[in-house]
Amino acid sequence: MGVNASVLAVDAGNSKTDVALIGEDGSVLSTARGGGFQPPVVGVEAAVDVLASAIGRALAGAGRPVDAVAHVSACLANADLPVEEAELTEALLRRGWGRTVEVRNDTFAILRAGVDEPRGVAVVCGAGINCVGMVPDGRTARFPAIGRISGDWGGGSGLAEEALWYAARAEDGRGEPTELARALPGHFGLDSMYALIEALHRGRIPQESRHELTPVLFATGAAGDPVASALVDRLADEVVAMASVALDRLGLLDEDVPVLLGGSVLAARHPRLDERIGALLAERAPKAVIRVVAQPPVLGAGLLGLDHIGAAPGVHDTLRAHYA
Repeated sequence: MGVNASVLAVDAGNSKTDVALIGEDGSVLSTARGGGFQPPVVGVEAAVDVLASAIGRALAGAGRPVDAVAHVSACLANADLPVEEAELTEALLRRGWGRTVEVRNDTFAILRAGVDEPRGVAVVCGAGINCVGMVPDGRTARFPAIGRISGDWGGGSGLAEEALWYAARAEDGRGEPTELARALPGHFGLDSMYALIEALHRGRIPQESRHELTPVLFATGAAGDPVASALVDRLADEVVAMASVALDRLGLLDEDVPVLLGGSVLAARHPRLDERIGALLAERAPKAVIRVVAQPPVLGAGLLGLDHIGAAPGVHDTLRAHYA
């Protein structure tokens, strides 16, 4: 006799994919990890092939043949617009992994992982920045979050670019002085911004290494540099703007509600950033409670799946206990 599973949970980011096969009682039957999910780079079907590899290992790891999966709950990077969620839902349905499929942006997984019920707002700042909110009646709040064309500012990549801009202008005289002009090239063992600009332009420092400059920005701000400090403050302003708008859309501005912070930049707990976020949010949503998400996002994908099928609260508790 094979295994019947309630949910196949998928959390797929740009760099990795986590999968969990969840039993009818909320127990985790098997897990697997795979590569990043990047449909804008490789196309939808090739990106879903990456998911297929990890899902195949999870299904094989259940110990017995999997007879049926009730629901696939997939929280995916690059599912930024509802039209993209619909497109990816159809792509996953064609693979036949479960009787039903729901695709959401991966920020929803981080939010659901950090709350006991589907109620609250999450702001995630890693390479980029995004914010989503949800309430138990199914309403959500979200932003396109696809860069400057959708009004976004911030994220690790954006902060690194801003730091480079100010540092370059400080060195050549077009801008105000900042310690960033020494700290950024110094991180790569170079003696000037000109040398760093040349190394970046000619590919001696790869594009993906630019994210290393974000912690340098925060360290420079913490040391009192006014330019770096202003960039940190602006990020706090953006985080609070996104969170407060999402809370307002859901009618939660005046309620006791969690506001979750996630992603590598916000999880690093930079004191100046944290203090400003706390002060500004207290003005706009005085009852909101700030938390940093520590749980893995695949838990959130699983909980969303259990919500979808109407699982009993005890089933949710069993799944959460696995990741405690």
